[in-house]
Amino acid sequence: MADDLGDDWWEERPVGAASSPDSCFRIEGTVTAALAVSEQSLLRMRICASPWSRSSHLLCTAPSPEGSGDEGGGDTEMKQEKTAPVPAPSKKAKQPKECFLIQPKETKEESTKTRKWRKKKITDILAKSEPKPGTPEDLQKLIKDYYSSNRSVIELEELNLPDSCFLKANDLTHSLSSYLKEICPKWVKLRKTHTEKKSVLMLILCSSAVRALELIRSMTAFKGDSKVMKLFAKHIKVQEQVKLLEKRAMHLGVGTPGRIKELVKQGGLNLNPLKFLVFDWNWRDQKLKRMMDIPEIRKEVFELLEMGVLSLCKSESLKLGLF
Repeated sequence: MADDLGDDWWEERPVGAASSPDSCFRIEGTVTAALAVSEQSLLRMRICASPWSRSSHLLCTAPSPEGSGDEGGGDTEMKQEKTAPVPAPSKKAKQPKECFLIQPKETKEESTKTRKWRKKKITDILAKSEPKPGTPEDLQKLIKDYYSSNRSVIELEELNLPDSCFLKANDLTHSLSSYLKEICPKWVKLRKTHTEKKSVLMLILCSSAVRALELIRSMTAFKGDSKVMKLFAKHIKVQEQVKLLEKRAMHLGVGTPGRIKELVKQGGLNLNPLKFLVFDWNWRDQKLKRMMDIPEIRKEVFELLEMGVLSLCKSESLKLGLF
């Protein structure tokens, strides 16, 4: 400052000014007062500029003339600023976020290791293959497979049925009525001569009672005036069926092998007058299974064959048909 003002400023200074301490304190007081006033004005401008200040109209008032030059007035304004409440900005409540668990993707190696070998079922095989009509060789093979575990070689040879006991098999083009007319063209004459009770001339074996009812409805063109006997266990007791067989002569019997076997055991049904035994061979249920594909029914069929059917076939008094 001495360079800017020049040497004249020092010379014109009153005598004793540099040596008196009161003059220095007086200058410092004026400077501090001016700084305090400038700081207060800046603080008012900032508070007034803030949008969230509710009491800005109190703080933005012009300072009084007394307060601008007086330290006491500045202190009162500072107290007002300190006591004025300043609301904090409202924060929005955090909403919970959804969490998603991401499963790790299996690699090709892991998928091949965990994959288990599934045994093929007969339904899987039959669904891919085309239906084939049954043949007498199929029945002969089933008989050998069933008795091979508990019969000797000589006994198995005795179980072989002659080809003459088999009728023409269905080639999947016939209905039941047309097939029965083909294998038994003289049915009307045969049923008129049949008068023996507890017996039938023709037996049709099927897998269930529902299927038996379907077969009975589908053979109306063949049966004519023939009397048909329902031989299944659904809603019909064995004693009731025995009484019906004893009461009159029946021509046709349609039913399951289990109930027919039970009637033969109790003496309610005689197999000697039987002339035709027809298997519902080619029909498949909802699971694409045939009658002989079900183990329980297959067992009952072979037990029925041992109750005199095989001996009648060998004597050629009984004919077998595969529908």
